[in-house]
Amino acid sequence: MGLKCGIVGLPNVGKSTLFNLLSNAKAQSANFPFCTIEPNIGVITVPDNRLNQLSALVNPENVVPATVDIVDIAGLVKGASKGEGLGNKFLANIRETDAIIHVIRCFVDDNIVHVDGDINPIRDKETIDFELQLKDLESIEKKLERTKRAASTGDKDAIKVLATLNSYKLHLESGQPARTAPVEKDQKAAVEDVFLLTDKPVLYVCNVDEQSILKGNSFTNQVADIAKSEGAEMLIVAAKLEAEIGELEDPEERTMFLEDAGLSEPGVNKLIASAYKLLNLATYFTAGVKEVRAWTIHNGMTAPEAAGVIHTDFQKGFIKAEVIKMNDFISLGSEQACKDKGKMSMEGKEYIVHDGDIMNFKFNV
Repeated sequence: MGLKCGIVGLPNVGKSTLFNLLSNAKAQSANFPFCTIEPNIGVITVPDNRLNQLSALVNPENVVPATVDIVDIAGLVKGASKGEGLGNKFLANIRETDAIIHVIRCFVDDNIVHVDGDINPIRDKETIDFELQLKDLESIEKKLERTKRAASTGDKDAIKVLATLNSYKLHLESGQPARTAPVEKDQKAAVEDVFLLTDKPVLYVCNVDEQSILKGNSFTNQVADIAKSEGAEMLIVAAKLEAEIGELEDPEERTMFLEDAGLSEPGVNKLIASAYKLLNLATYFTAGVKEVRAWTIHNGMTAPEAAGVIHTDFQKGFIKAEVIKMNDFISLGSEQACKDKGKMSMEGKEYIVHDGDIMNFKFNV
């Protein structure tokens, strides 16, 4: 299954630097607004040590990690919802993503201009939120007009949808994102066709200087309070520092510089793990001499649904799944050893796939 995250934020907060860090692409980065005009798209390999362990044991011809598409969307500004700064085009790019990575500037650097003149992470966050909410309000109002016409004829379904749309309208007008609207889960279907921007899950990434990478600073503390109140995820990254470390060709040298900065792993690893948590995702594996591969699924998927991620025919013709737990495979060393020790189970259509399961599907087309 494809996963796409969009990086948003004001100009000059470090979005393109973070994008380069994530994807090793070379998105243009410069000290002026609208440096990024077309969205850059990078494909990130999801770091997963379990894949490395499996590969070492199986020694396959090919190893395929899970991937995430990252879209670097140009800096939004006040008025973006009305087209300022090419805003409408940028907002359309956000609409196509599964989640939003909202980068917030939490560092002071007189050499990098701020579009509003000073560093104020809460104001910056609210600027982006406001533009996204305005665009969502516009989308809701357009659907409201269509729905009112249908409801006026006595259409019972339209009348129900009308009530839901009005709830979203009032919520957005109060300055709140659609994802916190007071509606029931089954009511959300009423807005699926308008693709609300603020209904997407969000991860706040505080971009800090090197001195603040471990404990944060007064700016990140402000963002932390906001994230806590929203029940959102927050991450601290020193994008410039980690981008410089990422340029080093020697892996041991990169590790040494990370350790010198007090980091146990690159920020990209933490960011992807946070994105998976945000979207309630999990990973299962297929392992054979031809290929060891990681597959991304939603938590709670059944075995047939997980099989369908490989190919729809696998789901349609699903018979059963052979399942080995990752810890058993690692400790025993091979599929055959797991079979011999009774550590391979046969699971049917009701089986809920767990993160780290190693699976082999039996199907009939």
